[in-house]
Amino acid sequence: MQENRSGGSNRFVLATIVLIILLALVLGCSPGLIARSNPTGTVESIRIAIFPYETNTLIYIAQEQDYFAAEGLDVTIKNYASVTGALNGMLNGESDLSVASEFVLVGKAFRREDIRALASIDKFVQISIVARKDRGIKNISDLAGKKIGVFKTAVSEFYLGRFLELHGMNVGQVTLYDTSSSDIVAALTNGTVDAVVTGQPNIDRIGNNLGREIVVWSAQSNQPAYYNVYSAGRWASDHPEMVKRFLNSLVRAENYLIANPDAAKTLIQERLNYSAAYIASIWPEHQFSVTLERGLVAAMEDQARWMINNNLTTEKKAPNFSDYIYVDGLKQVKPNAVNIFQ
Repeated sequence: MQENRSGGSNRFVLATIVLIILLALVLGCSPGLIARSNPTGTVESIRIAIFPYETNTLIYIAQEQDYFAAEGLDVTIKNYASVTGALNGMLNGESDLSVASEFVLVGKAFRREDIRALASIDKFVQISIVARKDRGIKNISDLAGKKIGVFKTAVSEFYLGRFLELHGMNVGQVTLYDTSSSDIVAALTNGTVDAVVTGQPNIDRIGNNLGREIVVWSAQSNQPAYYNVYSAGRWASDHPEMVKRFLNSLVRAENYLIANPDAAKTLIQERLNYSAAYIASIWPEHQFSVTLERGLVAAMEDQARWMINNNLTTEKKAPNFSDYIYVDGLKQVKPNAVNIFQ
């Protein structure tokens, strides 16, 4: 009888050890639990400048789920009134990192500024042209001769120009009214402009103000915009380990989102004070993933040609955009997501 108890106890201990080993293997392979890249235990500070928007979803998840802390990073998020303002703040030394669309990088590259894209964290298709019917705009051709509000030097200006070209017009046939994202709803509502180029939540706000007196067309023609993490080139080369740890945090956030889509939506809804209905409506417009793909370079080359053709730069040749992309960090933490040739 004593031998049976002893044998059962031994079997229980052995089973427990096997279970612990299997559990460790499962957790070690789980995409949401990537091995930490901070074996030294040191804590480094990073400041990141952003325009508060759902395009920052992976950054918000990484902060809320303590993935930055797990990588030994003390990350401070600094909010700006615009994407361009956030990026310029970084270049002025107000932060270490920033996030913005690829179009902003095109302009900086033409001016040979010291900037590098570290990774894309979102691809989205949500920029639209919203026009007032009571200004005689019912068809796309009716935009000719109208005043259109657009945040100039941002990707929305490119999409407007491309949209017009695809419909037999050009920017010379409209009057561009430079307006910020925060003022664009009022500009259309009070009649300062006849149409605007904008995304959500501004489209819903305009609809609430003007009701059925608006017409909406997608401006992107299914060409996604890339939302990228940027740093100064010197900062990236001087802090390779911090870049790696920061990107590893975002990859962990991406895997959390894949495994917990409803929880991720709720997190962003509460973080940005959105409604559940709004989150549900805009979520399909985004692809939250940490990548550096050839499509990013192709998009920038397309935009560079458009800028040259429309005399928005004095340069006659597009930059080599591979020179403005830092691939080493993402190659270490998610190599299969990098297919840019350098």
